[in-house]
Amino acid sequence: MSAPHIGYAAMLEQFGPIEVTDYSALAEQHGFTGTMAADHFQPWVPQQGNAPFVWNVLTAMGERTTTDLGPGVTCPSFRMHPAMVAQASATLEAMYPGRHWLGLGSGEALNEHIIGGYWPEAPTRVAMMFEAVEVINKLFTGKDVKHSGKYFTLETTRLWTMPAAPPPIYIAAAGPYTSRKTGELCDGIITPGAAHSKVAGVFENFAAGARKAGKDPDTMPKILQLHLSWAPTDEEALANAVTEWPNGGMKFPKQDIRSPFDFEQMAKLVRPEDFDGRMVISSDPDVHRASIQAFLDLGVDRIYLHNVGRNQAEWIEAFGREVLPKLTR
Repeated sequence: MSAPHIGYAAMLEQFGPIEVTDYSALAEQHGFTGTMAADHFQPWVPQQGNAPFVWNVLTAMGERTTTDLGPGVTCPSFRMHPAMVAQASATLEAMYPGRHWLGLGSGEALNEHIIGGYWPEAPTRVAMMFEAVEVINKLFTGKDVKHSGKYFTLETTRLWTMPAAPPPIYIAAAGPYTSRKTGELCDGIITPGAAHSKVAGVFENFAAGARKAGKDPDTMPKILQLHLSWAPTDEEALANAVTEWPNGGMKFPKQDIRSPFDFEQMAKLVRPEDFDGRMVISSDPDVHRASIQAFLDLGVDRIYLHNVGRNQAEWIEAFGREVLPKLTR
């Protein structure tokens, strides 16, 4: 048995750039082994209060830490042309060789609608994402390339600043089609915490896609982002979930909602029982440890933990002392 890869999920929706960078450095000091930084133009609800530019923050985190780091996840299809995402990612990897990974997703209206224009249905957004991956991979060759596709155009150009090797591309996926295509076309998968049967199904589809492309899925990272709420008392942990992360209790797709103020109105309908089966809320570190260990036993390679409360330093120290040392692979 070996120590598992348990990273810190830095929620840029909740904290300003200096504060969240401090937390990522503190997390590494207490045994967390990587940082996943959320890419948001707006927070989910106004209460969360922040949305700094993820690439600036990742650069600062790279200076303050020594382990892996990446955006979890960025959308290469609306706010930023895939060429710009490729440039940002290649630059970060050139600065911190061997540490950066590029996490991509198909986007949410909350962040992507800000540039205006038509917001497409989910299948179109997924198709755009995979075409964006094609553009990014072309640029990651470091050669002069061009692209004329259904959604994106790239005139002949290259990335002039390239790392020794391009960063791996991981796709955020939870559905069967996207999971299979991720296995086929990319280097690893990111999925949110969910029922074990659902997570297992995602990994099965991912493996099928990888094998179709002649790859070994057992060598490809399977990554989980896990939201939780810990505080010194159960009452505080529950209050943090309801107040700070009500979106975690919303049992409906959120990709088409455009405003934090709309989410705020929906949050008024969230009740404590809405988190049942969706997020572990407890003051007992062993309850959280058992939940995390169950995902590791399911075959997850890396888990990035997000404690939904403002009590980040207290939580990082408690988990570094009482949870991380007891986890095994």
